[in-house]
Amino acid sequence: QVQLVESGGGSVQPGDSLRLSCADSGSQFNIYTMGWYRQAPGKSRELVASIDSGYSIRYADSVKGRFTISRDNAKRTVDLQMDSLRPEDTAVYYCKKGLQWWGQGIQVTVSS
Repeated sequence: QVQLVESGGGSVQPGDSLRLSCADSGSQFNIYTMGWYRQAPGKSRELVASIDSGYSIRYADSVKGRFTISRDNAKRTVDLQMDSLRPEDTAVYYCKKGLQWWGQGIQVTVSS
């Protein structure tokens, strides 16, 4: 059974940083693409960043140069370093493993 647990969210001011982490209790973490998605109120869930088993990375245009995704296969974690946060980054952030497994989501609020 796969369980993805996100941590590190919170409320910050514009320009601040946060680091999200997702821990996977399942198996074969290293062969799966891991991703971070977000959903703002009234909007669809969107990809923020993903990293595949070969460490190829994709970013949404809106976060390029500000966010960094990384993975640690030994620890079975995937992190999202978020710098220069903006109010429009406010959303619930979800970790995703492969095509079907989701975390419960964690709130990130950026407001002055």
